[in-house]
Amino acid sequence: MERADQASGRKKILRNAAIGASATALLIPVASEIRVRRAARALSDRWRHVPVEPRGPALLGISFRPLQAEALGLDPYATLLTLLEHPFQLIRLGAYWNRMEPAPGTFDHDELDSLVGAAERAGKQIIMSVGPVKNFGYPEFFVPAHHLGEPLREGALVEPADHGALLRAATQFAARVVRRYRDRQSIIAWQVEHEAVDPLGVEHSWRLSAAFVRAEVEAVRAADPARPVMMNGFLPTSSPVRLQQWWRTRDQGDSLSVARDLADIVGIDFYPRHALLAAGGRTVYLDGSRSPWQQARRRRLFEWAAASGRRLMISEGQAEPWEAVTTPPSPGGQGMFSCLPEHVIENYSQCMSWQREAPCGAWAYLFWGAEYWVLRQKQGDPRYLEAFARVLHDS
Repeated sequence: MERADQASGRKKILRNAAIGASATALLIPVASEIRVRRAARALSDRWRHVPVEPRGPALLGISFRPLQAEALGLDPYATLLTLLEHPFQLIRLGAYWNRMEPAPGTFDHDELDSLVGAAERAGKQIIMSVGPVKNFGYPEFFVPAHHLGEPLREGALVEPADHGALLRAATQFAARVVRRYRDRQSIIAWQVEHEAVDPLGVEHSWRLSAAFVRAEVEAVRAADPARPVMMNGFLPTSSPVRLQQWWRTRDQGDSLSVARDLADIVGIDFYPRHALLAAGGRTVYLDGSRSPWQQARRRRLFEWAAASGRRLMISEGQAEPWEAVTTPPSPGGQGMFSCLPEHVIENYSQCMSWQREAPCGAWAYLFWGAEYWVLRQKQGDPRYLEAFARVLHDS
């Protein structure tokens, strides 16, 4: 009996040691990805000196969010004109369903027509994101109230069988937008949904099913068989986000996985550093963008693209702060730790450096945060816009 107790005790010790070792193995990468900093800090001219990676054949451009411009107190059309003065090639515009169909049977294309026209006059190529349910730019949900009898149920998949009316209305809207703009030579691709099957942070936990999104893709392709379909997904850059994303999308895969199945062009949304929470004058940030596991998934994506003949792009490259608030702060004479002007260049260069080891490079790179740059310029700080201009000139 004494020997049995001793053996049992040794097993418990070994088991506890194994559990401790596993926990330590998990905590070490998490700890290495955490930064605790004061969010606002003095600006510098470091952006003038950081290396700019050659872009090769990749197209460079921006996403434009009229709602974000409004949230920053800017005039959207004037903001766009300011940005279009720069010599980039590609711009992503969004067809926001609730802005274009404010009431049943009422369709207003004027705002989008004006944005498309301005981009065309500036000689830009366009990726048009037709949503319909999710589209880029907070709050990433743009279904008109008259097409949604009750809120989508939290924690549930939005399936065609349970939301037939919504799917019919969504596919009709997407097809309507495509038919309206398909004769414009400037439009080179359609985006269907935004991070299509992922939930939106803490705002909602419902998710579109892959079957729902597939029906939307089919409607877009039927309306325009000639142009490619682009779909995007978030590439986690920290272990906690990676684990949360896997857990919440484990039943059908995340948006990058679904994009690989359905799209002609797969877009990667890349945010190396973002705030987790703020308290007591300090902010906790996550940054694991150079960790081995993150690099491994990125390599697999590029290898898949080369083997399948598909195109990859950076659909969102972080170029504005991601702090613990919805609208990025812009303190006078200071910048935010999550994205300083030099990070506009460093994040771009990190993505372009992947091409040196990948069998195929990124087809395009879209900077995310252009409206913020214009706000900063109006406040007397042109560094963000000048960092962007430096990439265009030196790459």
